[in-house]
Amino acid sequence: MTGALLITALVAGVAGLAIGWPAWRSYRQREARDQNAERYQTWRGRARPPGGSLREGMTGSERRRIWLGAGLAIIAVACLVIGLSTG
Repeated sequence: MTGALLITALVAGVAGLAIGWPAWRSYRQREARDQNAERYQTWRGRARPPGGSLREGMTGSERRRIWLGAGLAIIAVACLVIGLSTG
């Protein structure tokens, strides 16, 4: 039983990382690109009016993938705690 819980924790942790990390990386790259574009526009004297920003935040797909990855990470930690406390 303990071995099964530890294997489940490992699989859930790896799956959570494989699902959530690419979505997080994509979001951060887009945010950095948008911020650089805003800085360039400001440097060129074409700044947007206050309140107007190019940044859109996370897409629905990215948000779902990050939540799914976080859920799998929580399951992995729960299985790890249960597996180690009962072994």
